[in-house]
Amino acid sequence: MRIRRNYFEDLISKEVDRLERDSRFSRTRLYIQHGKVSVFVHCVCVAYMSCAITRFFNLDLDVSALIIGALLHDYFLYDWHDGELCRKIHGFTHPFKACKNAKEDCELTPVEENIIKRHMFPLVPIPPRYREAWVVCLADKLCACEETLRGRCGGKKMKFAQKMLEHSIFDDDD
Repeated sequence: MRIRRNYFEDLISKEVDRLERDSRFSRTRLYIQHGKVSVFVHCVCVAYMSCAITRFFNLDLDVSALIIGALLHDYFLYDWHDGELCRKIHGFTHPFKACKNAKEDCELTPVEENIIKRHMFPLVPIPPRYREAWVVCLADKLCACEETLRGRCGGKKMKFAQKMLEHSIFDDDD
């Protein structure tokens, strides 16, 4: 049976709310990822795209782990465009920084941890272990290409990400 898109949107919304309430996830709004797209919007778009891929191919996956891993895959919490020397290798190192931050703020399952650490394959040469991690890896590449080439993500995923920005419980004092 094919899962409705609204089902995934509800799951992503609930997880964004939980992460913004219980972690530093709201800080991802402060940093640019690709083009003019914030890390927050990028991660919401990757979660949305991951669910769309899962839905399109009717994959039987751990959807909760897929969404959490997608939302936290770029949880590095710094401006990688700041010109610091160590940022020159950001593409190789940020999955491990993101995983470290996520583990400080959340309890991760092995699947969620693998999603975060392996989403940069093949730049990080060890491939993902789980199907969920492969889906997020693909979704991340698709979203990153769109954001880099167009300067933004588009379509239904952008409308959904915009809704998440407006709905958020984010507080500027965080």
